Amino acid sequence: MSPILLVCGGFLLAVLWMDLMFDVQVQSKGPKRRELPEEVLESIAAYYRRVTTLARPMGHVVGAMMLVGMLTLALHIFRTGEWRWISVVSLFLFGVPVTLGLFHAFPNAVRLGSRVDSTLEQSRLARAIHRDHLFCLGAMLSFVALQLLAALH
Repeated sequence: MSPILLVCGGFLLAVLWMDLMFDVQVQSKGPKRRELPEEVLESIAAYYRRVTTLARPMGHVVGAMMLVGMLTLALHIFRTGEWRWISVVSLFLFGVPVTLGLFHAFPNAVRLGSRVDSTLEQSRLARAIHRDHLFCLGAMLSFVALQLLAALH
């Protein structure tokens, strides 16, 4: 177990938590609508505009944490002995959400933040981001739990 991995995992969990505080607005209490209400779209889009576009260079810290975590895990795979399986599983639990975030959730968030699409498309983007973040939250929680479990051995 590496303290660096716990820092990376914890940081990314915190970022996901912040994102999900806005994403959760897609879960309307009424009947399922194809288009989300304008106030919901505006709230979510304004958040993603801030964190993906207006917050530069601070937004690059998320990418840096992803990179540090991936490199640390790669080193662990090549340097560990009998507990190598933990590193391989950790790489999967960390790498899949990182890949999903970089190549799906982040581009969708930038696009949603721009508000150039139709209301229907913005609603689709907001729901896709929410699904991606829920998946990433589960994987990252599992990653951190595995790192903590490995620390006990």
